[in-house]
Amino acid sequence: MPTPPSPSQPLTGKLWRVLILLGLSIFISYIDRSNLSIAAPLIKDELHLSASQLGLLLSSFFWTYAFLQLISGWLVDRLNVNWVFAGGFFLWSIATIVTGLVHGFFLLLMLRLLLGVGESVAYPSYSKIIALHYREEHRGIANSIISAGLALGPGFGLLAGGLLIARFGWRGFFVVLGLISLCWLIPWLTWMPPAKAAIHLDKIAAPSYAAILLQRSAWGTIIAQFGYNYVSYFLLTWLPFYLVRDRHFSLVAMAKIGATGYALAALFALFCGWLSDHLIRSGAAPTQARKPFVAGGLAGCGVLLFLSAVSPPAWSVPLLILGIACQGISSSNIWAISQTLAGPYAAGRWTGLQNGSGNLAGIVAPALTGFILDRTGLFQWPFAIAALVALAGASSWIFIVGPVRAITWPERAPVRLAHI
Repeated sequence: MPTPPSPSQPLTGKLWRVLILLGLSIFISYIDRSNLSIAAPLIKDELHLSASQLGLLLSSFFWTYAFLQLISGWLVDRLNVNWVFAGGFFLWSIATIVTGLVHGFFLLLMLRLLLGVGESVAYPSYSKIIALHYREEHRGIANSIISAGLALGPGFGLLAGGLLIARFGWRGFFVVLGLISLCWLIPWLTWMPPAKAAIHLDKIAAPSYAAILLQRSAWGTIIAQFGYNYVSYFLLTWLPFYLVRDRHFSLVAMAKIGATGYALAALFALFCGWLSDHLIRSGAAPTQARKPFVAGGLAGCGVLLFLSAVSPPAWSVPLLILGIACQGISSSNIWAISQTLAGPYAAGRWTGLQNGSGNLAGIVAPALTGFILDRTGLFQWPFAIAALVALAGASSWIFIVGPVRAITWPERAPVRLAHI
């Protein structure tokens, strides 16, 4: 039997402003992390890199980004999440600026690692803020705004980056992009949500990482996140190179194809986030309202991308665009599920664990793709692997993640109050 709908409370203007800023921040973040892949053909030629070296350079961001998720999740559960997020944003903007000023493989590698350090605070911060300030009935649209920013970032980066790099070169693009990114901090410091006084769990009282890992659903979200991220980062790092060098599109045509796919992904994310919230307000359980989107979108993405790689040119581009767009269907509800499962006091740690483990795909996908290309010269194999990993992730949402409801953590020792 569906549960009766609870009274709806609309989002306030302040909460909408916070959501817009969070969506804008992930938009900037994904331009910053994808800009190297946009410039990859030029960088490869300038630095005389092999495909394997380029794959390592493209994956290096994820070395620090993935492994620091646990620390970032711990920090946002311990400290004022608003300031933790602002500090990370400042760091990754500076790394972007300096990338446009250096020469040589090693320095570029170091700056990509630094970019990963700064961006590692992003998703634990998003989940903490949404879990603290947004009700269940609004978490679909809240997370879908972030997902839309996630999709629009690479799309805009491909479109504007491809056009600007083709005309002015890639170094100026990095410097200007980093300077513009810093401007985001001004409205954030003005409109960030107030520190919320709440029970703050210490090391003894908190649901620890070990306690979270005892939950079957935690393992399910980790596996599913790896599947989603593998496809996402495979496209983020190798799509421009694939379209330019394998499919023989110009930089401008590559930019338009990628931008179209990511723009559709943003629209799908917004619509599916709104629809899942509407279903919950109408009485549907979160399990029925959110799981079909995350599983169906990821499965559809993997299948369509593989078909695009083995299809003739007339079908390849439409299938590729639809495959990219299906990411938005899945991403609209991923973090809404995790935030509900974890609850507000474990949201940062759960997200850090899920995102850190899932982002190991960011290390594997770019490097493995480069390795396979060096030995086969064929993109069909990387696309096939991406499809299989996506289907495994979709299966995890269905069969391993349990009902989408708040986990009841065991009774804890006395807790202290802190502003979070």
